Amino acid sequence: MFDPREKIAMLIDGANLYSASRALGFDIDYRRLLTDFRQRGYLVRAIYYTALAEDQEYSSLRPLIDWLDYNGYKIVTKPLKEFTDSQGRRKVKGNMDIELAVDAMEMAEHIDHFVLFSGDGDFRHLVEALQRKGKKVTVASTLRSQPPMIADDLRRQADHFLELSDLADSVGRDPAQRPQRPMRDDDAYEDEYEEL
Repeated sequence: MFDPREKIAMLIDGANLYSASRALGFDIDYRRLLTDFRQRGYLVRAIYYTALAEDQEYSSLRPLIDWLDYNGYKIVTKPLKEFTDSQGRRKVKGNMDIELAVDAMEMAEHIDHFVLFSGDGDFRHLVEALQRKGKKVTVASTLRSQPPMIADDLRRQADHFLELSDLADSVGRDPAQRPQRPMRDDDAYEDEYEEL
């Protein structure tokens, strides 16, 4: 699936990867993830996309974002947008699809193999566009959760599918090993996050 001579770019849909790994019962160890993909080829870029609650003093994502930023990842963020649903519940949305797609197309001439960490079917057209440019695309997500976290048309379009649960031993961390911290107000965002 990987040629060690290939120039690789990892594009990580943060919310989607978080949901998929959580559904599988493990957390991603981002240091190990970077090491793993550096061994697969020449890793040109590892980009992590996420929306953040900018108006709050503390975000539960901030420590992760800061760590990634200092340890080999490029971070692309934008503010979450808050709204109230029809039942009066506070919800947030923060879709990063456009940012990810634009970056991929801009990098295409310098990359041989894109690894997209997302199961979002909206990326099917991006994968097809990259393939028309002669690029190989691997999609990393999971079929083993209930329900599966990858859209069938995205999986079919990709050159290769990488099952996240198969990476658990090499890039995973047991959630029980996660440092404990008191729950904060913005932790509600984690559970109410939805991409629209």
